[in-house]
Amino acid sequence: MPKIIGSTLAEHREHVRTQLFGALSRLMTESGFDAVSLADIAAAAGVGRTSVYNHFPDKESLLISFIEHETSKYVADLRASLADVEDPEKQLRVYVREQINLKTVYHLAPGPDLRSVVSHGTQLRLRDHVSQVAELLAAILRAGIASGRLPDQDVSAVVPLINSCLSGRTFPENEPDRSRAIDATESFVLRAVGLREGVLTPA
Repeated sequence: MPKIIGSTLAEHREHVRTQLFGALSRLMTESGFDAVSLADIAAAAGVGRTSVYNHFPDKESLLISFIEHETSKYVADLRASLADVEDPEKQLRVYVREQINLKTVYHLAPGPDLRSVVSHGTQLRLRDHVSQVAELLAAILRAGIASGRLPDQDVSAVVPLINSCLSGRTFPENEPDRSRAIDATESFVLRAVGLREGVLTPA
């Protein structure tokens, strides 16, 4: 019988899942999701291969649980960051910066895009989690339109355009280049949704 880590079976299961999530993240960063096996992940996590199947029947099930975990945490953190911010412009600034600083699991690795190497069913599940983040941005835009701070616009069309802008480029790691790039992107997004540079509220 495998050794139980923690005072309860629930704590043991949570510990094993955390170890597997960390191993999956590291291996995807190094090699890409398609290049690693469940056995590789188990070995990197220090978990017996047969024990993994008590938690996940296959690699894609592990991936979905990992993304659920990461997305839930990110959405909760983003909601907390937005909780005391009422002005739509300032909410957009928060959203832009949080998205830029997010190291998304969809682009962790060398190799093919993650969504191109998983099954159709898993692609749909991945899309569900992306939509949680997109809905937060949509809510910000709708509130801005309702308040008159933003011009009326097709929110469903604008949201993917903004997110593509944020996820489609690499930002420098060194300062001051990183801050300059983030500031420029922030201003671009604000202007794109109808907030003119001359009337922007200081951050």
